[in-house]
Amino acid sequence: MSWRCDLTGKKPLSGHKVSHSNIKTKRRFMPNLQNVTLTSEALGRTVRARISTQALRTVDHRGGFDAFLLKAKDAELAPKMLILKRQLVKKTAKAAPEAAAS
Repeated sequence: MSWRCDLTGKKPLSGHKVSHSNIKTKRRFMPNLQNVTLTSEALGRTVRARISTQALRTVDHRGGFDAFLLKAKDAELAPKMLILKRQLVKKTAKAAPEAAAS
């Protein structure tokens, strides 16, 4: 399992740990990843994902998991999330003509 956020693509950064005597040693800054279950209202299912806490806040800010996926860039998403996004786009495109006809 890689240290990569499924939604935003955040990954570890590298830098230096600097001691009091200014000695620099290499270290890694790991993203704060959490295992969460997200619910898609449009698809009517739940999805388990490993996402960063910042991505979780962004999902809430954008109005839910579906809204986040529709606005997300394909290059940042994990393959599992990209499949979900394509299903969501297909489902919303199919529902749009039905809503316009009523």
